[in-house]
Formats: sequence, C-alpha cells, structure tokens
Amino acid sequence: MKRLFTLALVLFIALAGFAQVDSTKKDQPDTIKVGGMIIIRNHDGKNDDDNDNKDKNVNIGRRKYDKTSNVSTNWWIMDIGISNYNDKSNYTTALASGFIGAGVNEESMKLKTFKSRNINLWFFMQKLNVVKHVVNLKYGLGLELNNYFFKDEQIHLQKNPTKIFLDASYKDVDKNKLAADYLTVPLMLNFNFTPGRGKGFGFSAGVSGGLLYSARQKIKDGGHKNKVHDDFDLNKWKVSYIGELLLGPVKLYGSYATKSMWEKGLDQTPYTVGFRFANW
Repeated sequence: MKRLFTLALVLFIALAGFAQVDSTKKDQPDTIKVGGMIIIRNHDGKNDDDNDNKDKNVNIGRRKYDKTSNVSTNWWIMDIGISNYNDKSNYTTALASGFIGAGVNEESMKLKTFKSRNINLWFFMQKLNVVKHVVNLKYGLGLELNNYFFKDEQIHLQKNPTKIFLDASYKDVDKNKLAADYLTVPLMLNFNFTPGRGKGFGFSAGVSGGLLYSARQKIKDGGHKNKVHDDFDLNKWKVSYIGELLLGPVKLYGSYATKSMWEKGLDQTPYTVGFRFANW
C-alpha cells in the first residue's frame, strides 16, 4: 500500500510538472528528477490542442549516477569475519594484582577461533577523489560487533570490581562469550588501480577510532540464558590500524588494535579479518 501511494504521489508530481511546460517548446522532452528516479515525457512536435493526450508518452526510469563524481557514497556495508586477540599478558602479575583468579592462564583464555565472530555494520562510507580517482580518501561511520568465545567454558567475568576466575558451575554450559561493541569511524587512503569500474582492484590503509558502547558476558546453558552487562575494565576507546584489499568482486578487510583491549590486568590486543560486502 505504501509503495502504491508513493508511486501515485510521484506520478501526481510528474503530471503537475508537465502541465506547467511552456507550449513553445513542445518538441522538447519534459524531464523531472525525483531522488534516484527520472521521468521523461516526449512530444511529437505537432499542434494537438484539440487532443492533448495523443502522440505523447511517459518514460519512468532510474537515474544514472555519475562515476566521475569527486564524492561517492556507499550505504549499508556489512563485514563478516573472525575476532581474536594477541595475548602477551603477564599472568603472574595479573594474579598478584587480583585481576584474575587461580588457574586462569594463557591456555584457559584462548578463544574458539572460527566461532569468535566479528560483524561490522557501516551506516555509510564515502570516497573523496584526491588524485584522478586513483588516490582517494575513504571514511565512514558504523558499528563493530565482536564476540569472543572462550575455549574454557569455566571463564567467569565478575564486575565491581572486575575479576576473571574459573567457575566450576560453568563447566558444562553450551555457550560462554564476551561481547564488545564499538561505534567506530574509519579513515583510510584508498588506491584504486581501475578507476571507473564498480568492481575494481586496489587497496586501502589507515586507522579507525572506536568508542565502546556495550559490553557483556553471555552464558547459555540449555534453554537458559544469562547476560551480565558491564564494561569489565575494557578500554573505552579502541584505535586500530585498518586495511582492505579489493580483488574485483571479492573484498577483504582487517584490523589490528594499537594496544590492549583491557585498561589493566591483561595485555590482549584484538584483531579482526574477514569479507566485506560493498559496492566498491
């Protein structure tokens, strides 16, 4: 119903525009552009005052975007990949400080590699021409969603104060993960070796800045789910080196943070890698 209403409204606007056309230019087509739609009414050049509906036709089509524009926008980009971290923690020091409990070590903090997912949803990305559409500035805004699944299901994150320890009651749970989500702004220098092509070849490199807006530990045991929301002393800001590789229809992305994801206690530097679904 909404689509029919929208189409009717567009046609009404189009007809209203046609009614105001200068009669001295009947041999010229009338054109109206509405967003991404273009409406054209053609004339036969004859005097048809007695029958205005003869020999006229209306064409409705989509507007062609100018590939040579200095600024192009790609809306709603999705990344699907894996999340992990490079663990360089000193567990002896972390134990002495009380940040972790007995038995927590590098082995127990390892992740399930292919189950620990990274999903990014970019609201938009823009590309600004710098040098002949070969060198471009690329930037955007979106959400980074990271899910860290622990191999040792007994990992328990306590809040206020934060402490990571082994909980025997978690031993047989079906799922144990830490989720960390960021509102992120990427900034990259893009090199496009095939300008003018939608599925070209090139690469991008730069940095991103992310603000932690949600963190939680989720436990699933049978049909029961338990979520504990807290920042768990994760760093509020995440700055990462980022890059992407454009291989025609295949687009790959990756990121590596500049420092640990924790404010204290552990030294675990997060990274991601995966596939990007975008127009360019």
